[in-house]
Amino acid sequence: MLVSIVVPTYNEKENIAELIRRARSACSSAGLDFEIIVADDMSPDGTADAAGEALSGCKGAVLRRTGPRGLAPAVTEGFEAARGDVLCVIDADLSHPPEAIPALARAIGDGADLAVGSRHVEGGGVEGWPLRRRLASRLACLLARPLTGIRDATSGFFIIRKAAIEGVALNPRGFKIGLEVFVKAASRKYVEVPYVFRDRVKGSSKLGSRVMAQYLLQLVRLFLWKTARIFEFTRPSRKAGV
Repeated sequence: MLVSIVVPTYNEKENIAELIRRARSACSSAGLDFEIIVADDMSPDGTADAAGEALSGCKGAVLRRTGPRGLAPAVTEGFEAARGDVLCVIDADLSHPPEAIPALARAIGDGADLAVGSRHVEGGGVEGWPLRRRLASRLACLLARPLTGIRDATSGFFIIRKAAIEGVALNPRGFKIGLEVFVKAASRKYVEVPYVFRDRVKGSSKLGSRVMAQYLLQLVRLFLWKTARIFEFTRPSRKAGV
């Protein structure tokens, strides 16, 4: 199978080359057939150029996006450009270890439709977070529990079969594109693969109060979507002529 690794970026010049180098090394060592698609939001720091240089000799592309900015639109555009039967999403800031991509891909090869990099299963975790941030992360996942059984529902590191999201209307807004995929995708079987989240060393974080507000709004939209789906499936069909 061809794994399309989609990397949304904005001002990640300091990290993108290392991310690509490590992803190429990990996937090549594991014998994976892969491509890397960098979806860049016209970063003024030259991220796209740095990504193009790092991709030399590797299957993939740099998308210099001119459409709506944001992580979710970047990922969905990357999905549209992907040639693989399996889609992977990973952050460019190295908080998600590229070395874990083969383990996620193996889960798909073993029959899963979706494999999620998880901080909240045995073997997973976070490094260097204060208690306040750990509690906030747990609360965010708890709020999503009625929508999905995935324990790390806010994870942005995952692999999914392309067939599981074909025809699925993903909302290209918000920061947690993973949650959108987890709730809406036609995935019969999923697994959570442990990994340790490490904060970025270079560059600045995009996390802030606006992102948190977007997450709460996203939860409301997904609750309404799921409620409508449940109502649609449970509503008795009308007989002809009635």
